[in-house]
Amino acid sequence: MVTENRALLAGLSAPGGTRAEQLAGALEDRVRGLNPGSAIGTIEEIRQESGLARATVSEAIRLLRDRGVLEIRPGRGGGLFVADQSPVVRLRHTLLSVVGEPGTVADAIELRNHLEELITVGAARCAGKADVQALRACLDDMAAAPDWDVFLRANWALHERIAQLCPNTMARAVYVGTLGHLTSSTARATDRDPDAYRAKRLRIHSDLVEAIAAGDEDAVRAAVARHNHTD
Repeated sequence: MVTENRALLAGLSAPGGTRAEQLAGALEDRVRGLNPGSAIGTIEEIRQESGLARATVSEAIRLLRDRGVLEIRPGRGGGLFVADQSPVVRLRHTLLSVVGEPGTVADAIELRNHLEELITVGAARCAGKADVQALRACLDDMAAAPDWDVFLRANWALHERIAQLCPNTMARAVYVGTLGHLTSSTARATDRDPDAYRAKRLRIHSDLVEAIAAGDEDAVRAAVARHNHTD
């Protein structure tokens, strides 16, 4: 485990990006050159060293996991480790490396929409009782969100959880890569009635989850169509 006391906050004062994104950049610099599987500590150790809130540290770790930089191993002896750059991970990293290029948010949305049915039908074929409970918990988080940004992050978390159930590894990598791009982009609330719009999007996602729970592929495809084409 890396124990040197290099201050993570040293590079966080530079402008640009959220605190989580800046922390992710500092951590990525720290692990560059380390061998796959090298232990780099725990979330709590990073929280103590950086002085940032646990939610901020967790978001930074999630960003690095999505980029294929870190892997999280649960349980005793677990923690944060340098990820093995497999072809699938490199593909995901390549997708995320285009952040900032003109039009890439629109490109990511278009690509995600094309993959949505494949991912969701795959999830419906594989979802077990515990998986469905986890998806419904994500819906609860969406319903309880105090504002639009939190609602949107809960929405992305639901889609990522659905993607984890899909057995198609390559499709899952591309899909999660587009989610990583979208979640790193600035989220803006709709200019319509925000409460009514959120309620509509929550119903659409609830229909999506219940179709997965039922294993009804026709219902999944119909729910995906409403998800992708309902404003």
